Amino acid sequence: MTRILIIQGHPDHARTHLCHAIGDAYREAAEKSGHTVAVINIADHDIPYLRSKAEWDGDEMPDVAHEGQGALRAADHIVMIYPLWMGDVPALLKAWIEQVFRSGFAFETNSRRWRGALTGKSARVIVTMGMPGLAYRWFFLAHSLRSLDRNILKFCGIWPVRWSIFGNADDPSGRAQARFLKTARQLGNRAG
Repeated sequence: MTRILIIQGHPDHARTHLCHAIGDAYREAAEKSGHTVAVINIADHDIPYLRSKAEWDGDEMPDVAHEGQGALRAADHIVMIYPLWMGDVPALLKAWIEQVFRSGFAFETNSRRWRGALTGKSARVIVTMGMPGLAYRWFFLAHSLRSLDRNILKFCGIWPVRWSIFGNADDPSGRAQARFLKTARQLGNRAG
């Protein structure tokens, strides 16, 4: 049994988006397979933006940061789902990441080196987008996804990090969306 944390990164409160359907399909399949699943819906939280180094380094954190750290601490596998907006993660998800993945929790530093503190955890990042997934991967080199992978998740000790890029999310035929949901169920079934 794997303890899974789904971070639903769509910032809209409406639960009608493809990201929500993907998260639900993943969760349902994982629970049917005997895995434990917790879900954080970013849109349900009032997440303050960090505006200074003093806020980043300070001892006082908002409740959302404490809750997020507790959920990450308890998880074996992290699933982050979000739509690609302006070539990157939505700003609200980025604000959550900055509040939660702080020094002393997600990584430790001293004057000479750093050490990821979230070792022993794996991750799956699922990104939806209107453009074809191959265009994002090969023409744009999946730039923001690579940054999230290398500069945040792996930097904090999370490994392996696997990607699922779901392009053509606005397919009017519905075939692409059906394929995404099938893939999400397969991933949830094996906690991958």
